[in-house]
Amino acid sequence: MGDLVPLLHTRRCVQCAIALPPRYAARHCRTCLAGAPDFDATVVIADYGWPLDHLVTGLKFRGQLPLAAWLAERLGDALIAAPGRLPDMLLPVPLSSARLRSRGYNQAWEIARRLERQLGIPAHATALRRVRDNPAQATLDRAERLANLHGAFVVEAPASIAGRHIGVVDDVMTTGTTLGEIATQLKRAGAIRVTNVVALRTP
Repeated sequence: MGDLVPLLHTRRCVQCAIALPPRYAARHCRTCLAGAPDFDATVVIADYGWPLDHLVTGLKFRGQLPLAAWLAERLGDALIAAPGRLPDMLLPVPLSSARLRSRGYNQAWEIARRLERQLGIPAHATALRRVRDNPAQATLDRAERLANLHGAFVVEAPASIAGRHIGVVDDVMTTGTTLGEIATQLKRAGAIRVTNVVALRTP
């Protein structure tokens, strides 16, 4: 994992965590400046690429649950090092009931519950619910992604969200459309701040 060190110190957009080009002065990327998503910040370990991509796919698709502990430890360190205060609560990006039955576990929850132990931040597996199983986001363009996710997530207990800083945990952030839709629902429920806490960011 020697290649990880420089990746950790990549300068990133404070909102979406995309790597910023050299000599780019702003703290936000041009996309976030042009139309800011509802989440306020994103913390990641590194970009999605070798060798860490193999850890994520091992956790997500091959049931190698101990990998969640390694990812959570590095992600917790990155969250502590990030500016601002830590979230008040951690919520995993939920799977649909059908996907959860098929896979047998939610990889985002496996990371979140280990972050709870590491950081002492309460993590709740069911405060956010996915009410329908959408077509895979990877096959869609941006407009289709937004339409695909509309109404897909429900906040189960808005009173527990209101007035709090929520950390949303996931394994990979690609375009940010899913996390943006979740942040929209959390803000409607009264969250004062939403920080994505994601292992890897697709370049």
